[in-house]
Amino acid sequence: MSTAGSALPDDFELLAAWRAGDDVAGNALVRRHFSSVYRFFRSKLDENVEDLTQQVLLALVEGRDRVREHGNFRAYLFGIARRTLMMHLRGRYRAGKVFSPSDQSIHDVASGDGSLGELLAARREQRLLVAALRSIPIDFQIVVELYYWEELSVATIAEITEVAPGTVKSRLSRARALLETQLERLARAYGIETTGEAVEHWVSSIRKLVSPE
Repeated sequence: MSTAGSALPDDFELLAAWRAGDDVAGNALVRRHFSSVYRFFRSKLDENVEDLTQQVLLALVEGRDRVREHGNFRAYLFGIARRTLMMHLRGRYRAGKVFSPSDQSIHDVASGDGSLGELLAARREQRLLVAALRSIPIDFQIVVELYYWEELSVATIAEITEVAPGTVKSRLSRARALLETQLERLARAYGIETTGEAVEHWVSSIRKLVSPE
């Protein structure tokens, strides 16, 4: 446990207190991670974001005794978020079609999402990137967002996505190349001047945009 004068309790300390019946610790743990979970869904969907976020946090509550005492809490949390997203998208996908997140984008799967019409208060360049993110395969989008927004390690992302670390590295590299291509294509289509900044900067620039206010 944390000693006097040390940093705030870590996730597992809060979880242990919660399991022991301390609801204040449980509320603190949920508040600590709410924005990250919300952002995970908001970058991909325009609807049901709050409901899906609550589903993940409820699953955390119900499964709190299954979190390994010395495991990776954020990997556990985002693993729940990823599975919740996949179930949601499968439910929305066209009947009779095969759902393949390694090949299909949010734009392919969730009809009505991925246009430049969402997030109207944002700068056009930022909305362009949201559209670009939603135009690359879902598995690639998840990897690039976890890496640049949540600053998770390749090993942690591999645990979340249930693939080898080498696959995560490959997806990151491929995602950056696809984003550059999509940004150029969308910029031409909508007559928007791009700044020429690196994709990493563009991805980081919209983190706040898709976070809860």
